[in-house]
Amino acid sequence: MYDLIIRNGTIVDGSGLPAFSADLAVQDGRVVKIGRIAGDARETVDATGKVVAPGFIDPHTHFDAQLLWDGYAKPALSHGITTIVPGNCSLSLAPLKAKHRMKLVGMFNQIEEMPYKAFEEGVEWNWETFEEYLDRIAKGLAINVAPLVGHSLLRLWVMEDESMQRTATDAEIGEMQTMLRRCLDAGAVGLSTSFVDMDETLQPVPSRYADTRELDALASTLADYGRVLQIVPEFYDPDLTIARIDQLAELSLKYGIPTTFSPLFVNGDNVAAVERVMARVDEQFARGARVWPQVQTRPIDISFSFAVPSLLFIRFPTWYGIMRFGTHEEIVAAFSDPERRKALVAEAAALDALWPRLILRQVASDANQPLVGKTLAEIAELRQTTPVEVMIDLSLEEDLDAHFLAADMGHNDDARVSALLGHPRVHVGASDGGAHILSFSTYGDTGYLFSHFVRELQAIGLEAAVKKITADTASIWGIPERGLLQPGYVADIAIFDPKTIARGDEYYVQDVPGDGSRYVRDSIGVASVIVGGEVAWQAAKGYADVHRGAILPGASA
Repeated sequence: MYDLIIRNGTIVDGSGLPAFSADLAVQDGRVVKIGRIAGDARETVDATGKVVAPGFIDPHTHFDAQLLWDGYAKPALSHGITTIVPGNCSLSLAPLKAKHRMKLVGMFNQIEEMPYKAFEEGVEWNWETFEEYLDRIAKGLAINVAPLVGHSLLRLWVMEDESMQRTATDAEIGEMQTMLRRCLDAGAVGLSTSFVDMDETLQPVPSRYADTRELDALASTLADYGRVLQIVPEFYDPDLTIARIDQLAELSLKYGIPTTFSPLFVNGDNVAAVERVMARVDEQFARGARVWPQVQTRPIDISFSFAVPSLLFIRFPTWYGIMRFGTHEEIVAAFSDPERRKALVAEAAALDALWPRLILRQVASDANQPLVGKTLAEIAELRQTTPVEVMIDLSLEEDLDAHFLAADMGHNDDARVSALLGHPRVHVGASDGGAHILSFSTYGDTGYLFSHFVRELQAIGLEAAVKKITADTASIWGIPERGLLQPGYVADIAIFDPKTIARGDEYYVQDVPGDGSRYVRDSIGVASVIVGGEVAWQAAKGYADVHRGAILPGASA
């Protein structure tokens, strides 16, 4: 008697080898047999006409806070994601002294656009160390978590306020190494750092004050465990990005560790830059280094309202200063004042090509409902004004609760994105799951991979696409016993219909603590998701009351 049998499926095992028809049996949370299985099981899943694949792995998320109130990381699990990597971009929720909690919340609010209220009402602050944080989220965990420890958190713990002012002394670097070892022993999959991010005061985050001595020392500690170093490079500048690739390559070669950087986008105006970046990646791999770029599947879409700050406006100091530091009343006053409004309109002229394309996506008033779905160019023509002026007018009319969509802004050249995704030294990442919750939906990248690049464009084969988000990611990140369907491996499994799998339309829900809202997407064509041998989600039944998620890679011996 097996625990679970999946019958009549098409097995795509994650290896990249051709698909084949077979049954799959699970016992004690692991795959025990693949073939024709005559025995009985406590539970049987019929996978006729469907693909049976390893559970998908998302290596770039920010579910750190959401896991405190939602151990399923909804809706990621329903998209076939069975393992997530939080703690990216130098930010994790531990190690963290009590006196620094609001500082960290400010950084998450600025960098990942997570609302203050979600932390205030959704988080019970009952941990300080990394071990304590992992113990906290392990309760009720339905999805696997391979957590990174944030470099900014190590600096803040050791150096306190001076972490945001100067480089570290040798003694302080030694303390950071000791703390990093504690985090790695507790189960951290590696270290994340950032060279670009700013805190809530628009000053560099602590990791940006580190010098090469500090990063070298931390990499040497990662080497003792064979763990990953993740960075956010100066992605807006190809020369600086290439310099970071070279820096990562030297650390990878010196210490024998995998490294990865995120994000890498290809837009109409940076084709040559991306080609240069990938050429340098190829050169460094040829030397024996491991420097893995992360590329997302979806085009860049950004939604915003003026009720909350939006990183879309970060290049406009006047606009962003009002959004970031102004109260609701002060923003309304700035938009209403003729002279200040004139200055705002003039500053926005630097992106004149963008504003006409913005779409009014949501309003509260009945009067403006007929305008929803129209572009600002269309509304401006109706009102005999300009797109920027009408954006301000609508915001005032809706008490700053008019929502706009900047759709298809980049990373939308199918041929070039396909070439990147198919590159052997690129892995699929940069989803930002759990972050930017009012800017865009960070869910469904895997569905879009299969619907658009596999099925519609036929740019990537089914087996190759599955391998990209399962075995490749598990190997790069050093996650053992996952990413493949083979006897002895943990039974993390996604079952989906290759003819229909896709991401649903983006929509607005109010399910964030503190009466907060976010944009999400439902999965399409995913039938069942199995974590640790138990069915955790089914299209017909929704989320099951099972908690077989684990902290990966687990505590070191």
